[in-house]
Amino acid sequence: MRTTSRPRRAAVLATSALAASALLLTACSSSGKTASDGSSAAGGDKVTLTVGDFGTFGYKEAGLFDEYMAAHPNVKIEENNTQDGQKYWDALTTHLASSSGLADIQAVEVGYIAQATGTLGDKFSDLGKADGVSASAWLPWKSKQATTAKGALIGLGTDIGPMAVCYRKDLFQQAGLPTDREAVGKLWAGDWSKFVDAGKQYQAKAPAGTFFTDSASGLFNAALSAESTQYSDDSGKLVYKDSTGVKKAWDIAVSASQAKISAGLRQFQDPWNAAFANAKFATVVCPSWMTGIISKYSGDSGKGKWDIAAPPVASNWGGAFLTVPKAGKHQKEAAALAAWLTAPEQQAKVFTKVGNLPSTTAGLDLPAVQSAKLDFFGDTPTGQIFAAAAKGIKPAPIGEQDGTVKTIITDNGILDIEEHGTDPAKAWANVVKAVDDKVNG
Repeated sequence: MRTTSRPRRAAVLATSALAASALLLTACSSSGKTASDGSSAAGGDKVTLTVGDFGTFGYKEAGLFDEYMAAHPNVKIEENNTQDGQKYWDALTTHLASSSGLADIQAVEVGYIAQATGTLGDKFSDLGKADGVSASAWLPWKSKQATTAKGALIGLGTDIGPMAVCYRKDLFQQAGLPTDREAVGKLWAGDWSKFVDAGKQYQAKAPAGTFFTDSASGLFNAALSAESTQYSDDSGKLVYKDSTGVKKAWDIAVSASQAKISAGLRQFQDPWNAAFANAKFATVVCPSWMTGIISKYSGDSGKGKWDIAAPPVASNWGGAFLTVPKAGKHQKEAAALAAWLTAPEQQAKVFTKVGNLPSTTAGLDLPAVQSAKLDFFGDTPTGQIFAAAAKGIKPAPIGEQDGTVKTIITDNGILDIEEHGTDPAKAWANVVKAVDDKVNG
């Protein structure tokens, strides 16, 4: 998942990758044991590095933890994964407040990066000072998102989430809709409201028991991700109540729910996971990282039946960063591992395995990414589609409470409409109260 850094220039990338590799070698073999001040462990001592993350980062799936440990025999890596991103973040902020119970590396989703660089900024190491790390290696806007007001780079970008729409060719054909990806993209080109219109066409002839799309909440996130004004303004102040982007995305999501083209599922939960294998919906809004989720939960029965079309509007949903808390006992070793995991070559390996698109400039340009075709999607030029989509991304401002507001709108407001038929005006009022209670309570 979840849920968002980016690319490095080729020359910088090459030197960064080499430097990062050197750092990894020296960080794990330098003299003196690692202490709470971040000094390094002795060369012969075994170091256990813990990585706390959420959703699917792809490091285990791509074999990167094993690869790193094989190259560094004195390092053991343990991953602590939580599927629910909100629960993960709530727990992380609690641990940061007490400076205890933290992993050596903690992932942060883009929706919370402003809070990490803001009120929590002093809790993280400045990775810009780590050997082999250069902020210029990532897409400029990605590095900027993880930089504090004091200029500290507290997060190394893992991936970005350029938008597309993934769809089932077999269900489209049965409903009388085109199946060619270019023709499919034309159904909704230019506006997410056209996506809803296409959904109504599908639903009119839908195979029994199926819906056009999985979730109105997912549609909300996709539509909002294309807007220049989202939850906060340039100063970081919450403006969601008056945001034209939020209003537009809300109206689109509500219209999808009321037209009954949505399966009404809460994304990233067990019923949603199971619905992939049961072919309960024909489309899912599809940032690059969603491809790994689709293949994981659809299973062999869905292989070759999914394709990827252009979205109505270019945008980005999701992406993350790796941070190193100052309370960690192995800060130098952790920084070295974070730098290696987010280097272009490793990002490319993750993409080809689970679909998380590189956030480094050099990573996006690697042939392994540009020519990538995920086995589950057959001959679909996955790398080409998402790398091209990444060039059109224009990120909106991010505020400290964006992640909280997004969760309340999607998992409370819109889901309440989907599951209980709540009047949209009442659902919105409930959202505002919940946000006020959470942010100001």
